Amino acid sequence: MKDYLIKATAHNGMVRAYASTTTETIEEARRRHDTWATASAALGRTITISAMMGAMLKGEDSLTVKVEGRGPIGAILADANANGEVRGYVSNPHVDFELNDKGKLDVARAVGTDGNISVIKDLGLKDYFTGEVPIISGEISEDFTYYFANSEQVPSAVGAGVLINPDHSVLAAGGFIIQVMPGAEEEVISQLEEEIQSLPAISALIQQGNTPEQILERLFGKENVKVHETMPIEFRCKCSKERVEQAIIGLGKEEIKQMIEEDHGAEANCHFCNETYEFTETDLEKLLDS
Repeated sequence: MKDYLIKATAHNGMVRAYASTTTETIEEARRRHDTWATASAALGRTITISAMMGAMLKGEDSLTVKVEGRGPIGAILADANANGEVRGYVSNPHVDFELNDKGKLDVARAVGTDGNISVIKDLGLKDYFTGEVPIISGEISEDFTYYFANSEQVPSAVGAGVLINPDHSVLAAGGFIIQVMPGAEEEVISQLEEEIQSLPAISALIQQGNTPEQILERLFGKENVKVHETMPIEFRCKCSKERVEQAIIGLGKEEIKQMIEEDHGAEANCHFCNETYEFTETDLEKLLDS
């Protein structure tokens, strides 16, 4: 199943919903950054939620998410836009622990709880929109539920999960964001709370072959869900050799000469996708001439 998300409403527009499958996207992130199991789960949950938050935007708008709980994993960063393109990385990819007392990957221990989640939205305006809340659990999903309620004042339920194979590759990943709209009936809210509480782990549902549509139908009932848009999700970085060339040119002639004379070349690495760009002396001389 190719990665994608859906935008939907339920109960005659009283609830807004997003659901996604992100297995291939998270596996691509794991492969690029060589993350170990617990780090893969933390990064995967963050990327999955960021992709759905990006889908809430329009046009060329984008957002950057930072999760920093001062745990051994360090900071988690993810970028997403309104077109389903997402990228991300974690400061310390080689973090893994024994399973926690619930038999699950101990993401909270890796992330830590002494820090914040921040979301910076570039909406094409003069100033960026920035929201920040303290981390309350380190489990990522609960922390974003708290973020929506307190920073954006939208009562929400956020779920994201990642299952890892014994060889550390990604078996299944996906998530949902459910948001209650103003004026929603109490009966609908109560029913929704019960359904979310009884819903199996989202990663298990993805592993069993459930589509995003089926996940929402399970939550709301097939007759209550109206899907408005389907969007592919993929790991895609903004970096390119041309961008790095422009950055090198921006360093100035003296800096480039120093690279040629002392280092006999240059190498640049992108944090977000771990792509490495190499430049020979000849390449640098051409940039110097330009």
